[in-house]
Amino acid sequence: MGIAQKVGRNFSDAVRARGQSYFSKGRVSLMSAKPNEVVARVRGTTKYRVRARLRGARLLATCSCPYFGPLGEPCKHLWATLLLADSRGFLQSPPNMAVRLVAEPPRRPGAPAQPPGGGPAPAVDASDLLMDDRPRPAPPPYDGPVALNPDYGRDVIIGAPRPPQGPAQRPARGRNAKERNKAARARDPRHGERPHAPGHGHGQPGPEGAPAGWTPTTAREARAARNKARREAAARGEAAGGPAGAKAVNRNAKRLLVYVLDVAATLAHNQVVIDLARRQRKPTGEWGPLRPWWYAPKAAHVKYDPEDRLLLALLDEAHHGVPTLTAGVAAEMAGAGGAAAAANGHGPDPAPRDRPGGRRNPASELRGTRRFILRKDHAALVERLARSGRLRLRRTDGEDEPPTMRWDDGQPWRFTLDVRTEAGGKRWAWRGGLRRGDARMDLAEPLVLLPGLLVLGVGRAARFDDLGVMDWIVRLRYEKEISFVEPQQDLMLGRILAQARVPAPELVDTMPLEEIAAKPRPSLTLRTPRQNWGLAADKLLAELEFDYDGAVIPAGRTTPLAVSTELGLVIRRDPKTESAADVKLFELGFREAKDPRLDPNTLELPAKRMDAVTKELVLAGWRIEAEGKLIRPAGEFKLALSTGIDWFDLDGGVDYGGQSVSLPDLLSAARRGETMIELGDGSMGMLPEEWLKKYGLLADLGAAENGALRFNASQAGLLDALLENQPEIQIDEAFSKVRQNLRQFQGVVPLDAPPGFHGELRAYQREGLGWLDYLQRFGFGGILADDMGLGKTIQVLALLQRRRFRRQAKGPTLAVVPRSLVFNWLSEAEKFTPRLRVLDYTGPGRHPLRAEFEQYDLIVTTYGTMRTDIAELVEIEFDYVILDEAQAIKNAESQSSKAVRLLKSRHRLAISGTPIENHIGELWSLLEFLNPGMLGSDTVFKRYAGSSNVEGEDRGMLAKALRPFILRRTKSEVVKDLPDKTEATLYCDMEAEQKRTYDELRVHYRDALLKKDSDELNRSKIEVLEALLRLRQAACHPGLIDAELNSSPSAKLDMLLPSLAEVVEEGHKVLVFSQFTSFLSIVRERLDQEKMTYEYLDGRTRNRAAKVDRFQNDPDCPIFLISLKAGGLGLNLTAAEYVYLLDPWWNPAVEAQAIDRSHRIGQTQHVFAYRLICRNTVEEKILELQQKKRDLADAILNADNRMISGLTREDLEFLLS
Repeated sequence: MGIAQKVGRNFSDAVRARGQSYFSKGRVSLMSAKPNEVVARVRGTTKYRVRARLRGARLLATCSCPYFGPLGEPCKHLWATLLLADSRGFLQSPPNMAVRLVAEPPRRPGAPAQPPGGGPAPAVDASDLLMDDRPRPAPPPYDGPVALNPDYGRDVIIGAPRPPQGPAQRPARGRNAKERNKAARARDPRHGERPHAPGHGHGQPGPEGAPAGWTPTTAREARAARNKARREAAARGEAAGGPAGAKAVNRNAKRLLVYVLDVAATLAHNQVVIDLARRQRKPTGEWGPLRPWWYAPKAAHVKYDPEDRLLLALLDEAHHGVPTLTAGVAAEMAGAGGAAAAANGHGPDPAPRDRPGGRRNPASELRGTRRFILRKDHAALVERLARSGRLRLRRTDGEDEPPTMRWDDGQPWRFTLDVRTEAGGKRWAWRGGLRRGDARMDLAEPLVLLPGLLVLGVGRAARFDDLGVMDWIVRLRYEKEISFVEPQQDLMLGRILAQARVPAPELVDTMPLEEIAAKPRPSLTLRTPRQNWGLAADKLLAELEFDYDGAVIPAGRTTPLAVSTELGLVIRRDPKTESAADVKLFELGFREAKDPRLDPNTLELPAKRMDAVTKELVLAGWRIEAEGKLIRPAGEFKLALSTGIDWFDLDGGVDYGGQSVSLPDLLSAARRGETMIELGDGSMGMLPEEWLKKYGLLADLGAAENGALRFNASQAGLLDALLENQPEIQIDEAFSKVRQNLRQFQGVVPLDAPPGFHGELRAYQREGLGWLDYLQRFGFGGILADDMGLGKTIQVLALLQRRRFRRQAKGPTLAVVPRSLVFNWLSEAEKFTPRLRVLDYTGPGRHPLRAEFEQYDLIVTTYGTMRTDIAELVEIEFDYVILDEAQAIKNAESQSSKAVRLLKSRHRLAISGTPIENHIGELWSLLEFLNPGMLGSDTVFKRYAGSSNVEGEDRGMLAKALRPFILRRTKSEVVKDLPDKTEATLYCDMEAEQKRTYDELRVHYRDALLKKDSDELNRSKIEVLEALLRLRQAACHPGLIDAELNSSPSAKLDMLLPSLAEVVEEGHKVLVFSQFTSFLSIVRERLDQEKMTYEYLDGRTRNRAAKVDRFQNDPDCPIFLISLKAGGLGLNLTAAEYVYLLDPWWNPAVEAQAIDRSHRIGQTQHVFAYRLICRNTVEEKILELQQKKRDLADAILNADNRMISGLTREDLEFLLS
């Protein structure tokens, strides 16, 4: 892996692309090269020098270009150099070693620079400054001086100068050499005077025979010196650190502590650097020269005056980032004495010091700190030091007597930007300056210019306000002048103004600028394949811009402000609107163009999507230009409805900015599938999609004739509903009278249950009965589409009982239902309308019953029987033909759909909880059965056939048109009339194959068990339980007895799967419980075949929580299959509104536990629980037995041996009968 690949993540895509171009074109040449270091020259706008050095796991790099500049941004010149180094085998590192890119400055940062040869800097190509103008992570808030790079700062800012190490330097030979060494030691901080205790340090007594001024160099010598000092102190009756120490401090009063601001070090670190020095008073009373001094917080024997203690504590905290000696402690020491305070634990922080980030080095606790790098509060500290009168300014190295610094109490100096145009407006030059009131100062004049602080060479310091653009200030000091060509000026000015904390006039006072906020209008220019200069012909190129009241801003710029110097405007951009436009384009299929010859902000789109994209964007208010032609949206419509002999005509047109197009032309273009129509002025007009959405259904219902849409007189009611609340349509007087007659109807009146109806109708059911009566009186057919579980069958039975009681019925009613619902219809009729004479017209013995139809009020049959007997049934005229689960005829071409339309009746009714399962076109078949001819031909809804939803105005118009013919109430609408939980039993009838399997088992166990006497039977508890278990399994599915029968029919599955489909279609969630995991496995296979999403949980499931969470929160997972043992307890499944018990456990408490997985605290919806029972099986008999012997039923389910002993021969005979 080469060096470029290892550090490539630091470079943006655009920078790498341009660097690759430079490398490929041979613009890079090596000036010098070593295995771990290369220096190259790169030819860009001018020639730039690049150096890269590999130091272990760091690559130190610098470039002289303005983009790299003082901020250390990786540039294209550096990338091109790394590519060249890779190609030549330089800068190689071990394959597994990660390399970190660290920027180092091309020259000392913060110092003003004069371009070579003087004069203004040459114009700079903005591509050298903005290599990648795409969004980047926001930089951290500025707090402190500008470093070249976050990594660079950590590498070059050292916590403190190196401490004295080892013995003194070897003296130079000769007298002059000695003097030079003496002067060097005076300048070298490592040879400065150090704080010392008696008996330890310069000039202190050493071991016996040591010369004066001896300094210990080994641990043994140091211990000897300390021991000698203790012996001398003891001889005087003093302890080290006691009075003798105090005397030492008193002697220290002859010294003066001085603080020196080092300009060179400050510029190198880009942070204020304060050195400590001291003066020794000479015997003559004069102060001696400055000598370096180390501050050691733990050196308690050294006494400072109160002001110094406080200043040193503040400096130490600013240097380390954490307090070493707080101001409060310093004040305490000032009052109680430094030694006492230190002895009581108020000394330095025991954490490591002299490391970045506040970490402290134990070794430096003893040797002290001579140099403080102020990482925070530098301006306040410099002001305090200057006011103390002991702050000096060292302007150059070796300056023996630096001048005293004074603090300027005036207002802060502020940065100002001078923007001027040159070369006839084709070139712009920026210069920086400083301003305070009427005073002006060149930006290069201060020796030090840091955030909040300005230091002049005359020894004055003042506050400085950088206005939030410190990085630009550093660059202007470095380059003196920045120049831009005219197109780049606005971009760069917008960038600096966005960064500034003040309005534009306060930063730029050389040109008038007005700041505005406007709503942008997206503008997209499309270039078709013929204009793509040989690029792929299947692509469109697009450029996005934003129009702010005439100021057009290209997309891709990241600054919050944009500038138009031509208009004198500073535009505060609307990033939310711009971002939404960018997201919109990507949603429509636009992607970044990959061709390197194109602008990085160029987008591309498959050419085949041009019509769809332009249509959507024009209608959204965008300005779109394609093939050099402006695309116009549709304007005002003019429509009129007139009445003929037995028809109605709708005519009109649309305006496109003065260009008019007639309604027939629009409809003709729409039927051809076109999206645009050419206008008279050569521009293109978008077909009015809003009009098509609003009146598309109307256009489908009418027939185009003589330039208008024509409707039959029988469609007056539908036409009235479609045109309701459409004031833009002019209606003639004749149609107004038709509309008035239709609206004289007062609406649906709720009706009470008729005499002979057993039970009570809830409020919504009484309203439903009134609606059914309304359909009957007006001769309409309708769809009762209430939610599952709201009693649709009961409402229909109440209608039939009402007609029977009022003697309105003219013959029998035929109810066509799925096979699984035949028994429910019969049982419901017996329960609620026992006076209705009901006939079960199913099975092989049904044929003779046709002669008896007139003797019955209600005839119940199946869809299969109806299809088989249609030739005979069409000869009978029924009072009502009712279709339950009427979605069975949704396919207009199916045999069932064709057959039911042949049946003769005075009234027709459809019952369906899901009249629309897949698409709106399914309604045509139902409504054609209910009201033949009302919707015309079967092509009316073809344009909806591919969509599961109707969008926009069509939804509202369709609802208005069909409102009289469809009644639908959801449980949420009528929940106040429903109990919190509804439980019901659904009966299933086994088909011949399943019934045969069940009967064989029943006979086998009956013969095996009932031949035993009572004593043997009592000893055969396991056999009895096995028999009941096998019979219950056979009632569920034959596959539970024999796995080879998994594909055999099952009455429960035949009822369960359509019910699940209906409930899921209505948007509900379902729990399906069974104690047989093998049955759940069969259900899973069927759900997989139906492509229905579900979750599954049994005793072997490990990730229970994840499965519960998915079912609870994923709207696309509507079904949860659960075994009783695994999920009967402890689960919160309140997302479910329906519970199905496939093999009910007869213990009511266990049933309640399963149902309560959904019906519990947190459930906001009504819960419906259904037990599935196979008729004429052990399930039905146990259900009956449960009422007589509940304990017996518990024992059968739970295998409770204590209760099974109560099973008698009579009970067993009953169960096996």
